Amino acid sequence: MNANHHESSDLSRTRITLRGPAELADALPFVLGFHPTDSVVLVALHGEHGRFGGRVRLGIPRSPREWASTADHLAECLVEGGSRSGDRPDGIVVFLCQDPAAGETGRRVMERLRPFAQRLRTACGALDIPVYEALCISDGLFFSYCCPDARCCPPDGTPLALSGTTVMAATAAYAGVQVRGSLRDMERRFQPSGGPREEEQRAALDASAAALVPRILEDAEGEGRAAVRETTLSLARAVLRRFARPKGEAGPTGGSGGPTGPSAVRGGVAGTVESDAADDALVETGEAAALILGLQDRVTRDRAAEWMEGWEGTAALRLWRVLARRCVAPYQEHAVAPLTLAGWTAWSTGDEPTARVALGLALDIDPEYVFARLLHQACNEGLDPESLRSCLRTERDSRTATDEAPGASPRVRTRLARPQSSRQTLRKAGSRTGGAERRSSAGVRPGGPAAGKPRSGSPSRGGQRGTRSGR
Repeated sequence: MNANHHESSDLSRTRITLRGPAELADALPFVLGFHPTDSVVLVALHGEHGRFGGRVRLGIPRSPREWASTADHLAECLVEGGSRSGDRPDGIVVFLCQDPAAGETGRRVMERLRPFAQRLRTACGALDIPVYEALCISDGLFFSYCCPDARCCPPDGTPLALSGTTVMAATAAYAGVQVRGSLRDMERRFQPSGGPREEEQRAALDASAAALVPRILEDAEGEGRAAVRETTLSLARAVLRRFARPKGEAGPTGGSGGPTGPSAVRGGVAGTVESDAADDALVETGEAAALILGLQDRVTRDRAAEWMEGWEGTAALRLWRVLARRCVAPYQEHAVAPLTLAGWTAWSTGDEPTARVALGLALDIDPEYVFARLLHQACNEGLDPESLRSCLRTERDSRTATDEAPGASPRVRTRLARPQSSRQTLRKAGSRTGGAERRSSAGVRPGGPAAGKPRSGSPSRGGQRGTRSGR
């Protein structure tokens, strides 16, 4: 589930009055930062003027048998999240967004989803929170489940306003807020695209799994595991610098780019197919495989999370995207680590829509992945990422000081590398870590041929304690 309890832009400081269902429907993409696709969204309202507050988003379950439990869960998530922050909602607006199937009309979609809308209304009412409006958005139209007035909400639907022509669009443009396209488009940037190189990447992952997984699965103090960790981080640093400048330019710490240099953005407008293809060309298949397998180690992943700001943050987000796209079948589950790192880096650098999408994808693959769960809830509850950034900086400085101290042993350095304080900071968001984080000694998920259990094409919903889910 994607949930957000924090305004993602300067719109949170701008007062905008929305009048009626039409303006509510137009405002939704600006509230989320993208056009929700096949989604149910609940937005909390506060005070007598209905100020927008927290919101939760989830894909619409395909089976109507799941609608009742989904409605109860979403209502509880939104209301309990607000109660924890001391801002219980006074009302809720419901949105159901789904494109018509072949041969289906927008009105047919609205009628098909009507029982789900009613179940959402009763679930919120059971928590003593009224639903002020419930809208279905489909095929360029919006329909109201609450308004009986055919003059403003005709049964055949009302066309959505033209893009960029409303008060909300003008205010968002003034505030510098951008809608990133559809949710499906944003998710696609983190998913394998297929093509002729997919088989080559699969072969490289097989080879890396056979070589690295046995070494990573050594006990926590094993020399092989520590060596893989350092090799992975060294390779990641080298690759990271490729994303900081075009070939032949000065490095990120010198030359015209500077430490936060403008050369950190290359290959055209960020977010385009062309720029993603250019990023993919910067990482060889063997390098991608070694990094993907190496990041299955929890400590390695946490060390990589230190690349979170300035030119490093910009470059790291692009690198994690590339690695997530390289997790081809049967290695889809290995994408959880780069997806979580992408979510953290995006959140740290102020890109909350991308953070929510990346973390949502990670939790779709493994709902029990502790680091993603903690980050997801912290982002949703509007915590300041600076608290975690500060912890990671402290861990990095402490490790650097230890490495430079005379007589420091590799074993001591390995122990200090684990950022315990980062987990403690995120725990303040009210998340439950479970016991998995403590029970997992290896902190890795063996997968692929090296583990003797080739993965299927379908991602696992759970995972086992002490493996990938335990991190």
